Amino acid sequence: MFSSRTMGHFMAKIVLLFLLLFVATGCNSRQTGNKLKVVTGTSLLMTAVQEVGKDRVEVKNIIPPASCPGHFDIKPSDVAVLSQARVFLMHDWQGKLFTKELVASANNPQLEVVPVAVKGNWMAPPVWQQALQAVASILAEKDPANKDYYKAKAQEAVDQAARVGQETQARLQAAGAGNLKVLCSDQQEGFVHWAGFQVIGTYGRPEELTPQRVKELVDKGRQAGVQLIIDNLQSGPDAGAGMAKELGIPRVTISNFPGGLPGTDKWDQALQKNVELLLAALPK
Repeated sequence: MFSSRTMGHFMAKIVLLFLLLFVATGCNSRQTGNKLKVVTGTSLLMTAVQEVGKDRVEVKNIIPPASCPGHFDIKPSDVAVLSQARVFLMHDWQGKLFTKELVASANNPQLEVVPVAVKGNWMAPPVWQQALQAVASILAEKDPANKDYYKAKAQEAVDQAARVGQETQARLQAAGAGNLKVLCSDQQEGFVHWAGFQVIGTYGRPEELTPQRVKELVDKGRQAGVQLIIDNLQSGPDAGAGMAKELGIPRVTISNFPGGLPGTDKWDQALQKNVELLLAALPK
């Protein structure tokens, strides 16, 4: 037989065990069951949500980062991810792809579609900082209980983007990017301007480059003394190859989306990779 004192200790341990289990499962419930479920239209949006939301959100992306977001063929399995989401974030220019009818086919009456209207190339640090703040405002509106958390994380990410931007821009300036004249994909024009290059002309996707247009660009590039061609991975990684050959100058392909190139799942990794590729391609 147990003494009353021994039985008291035993019961106290049982109560403590139940309390520990309750706390553990309660925390787990907050971490997994109550996360804001978000689906994004590109990896830029997904990365912004991850930076701002951290462990308070669960995010899935639809269009792969190496694909052209304007020419991606949406499959039923892509739309299916919207069926369990609370918020769908897409760029405001993706409305023609993600039509109301397409989103409605997910059969999710709780889903809120929010276009994000931040203009410019999001790989350029000043634009990325605007995007982070815009995403933080949206998350705070849809999940007000975590409003202060999103605001704080967004500010941390904005400050980090500013530091990385200053460091990488300084590297480009030290390497003489400001003195270099280039032809580039129109999808990279904003980023290339931020990087300090002198953009002499831009071009579209390969299917838009008629022989006449190529000749115009080559003549313009030769007259201006262009020294580098900059292609965009997502819209045509080899679009400028013919022009580079005609002009006898180097060509480089960079990415407009995190994850488009190996080891670039985060925005700052994608930025640094682009800068490394540009620096390696500069005429020696």
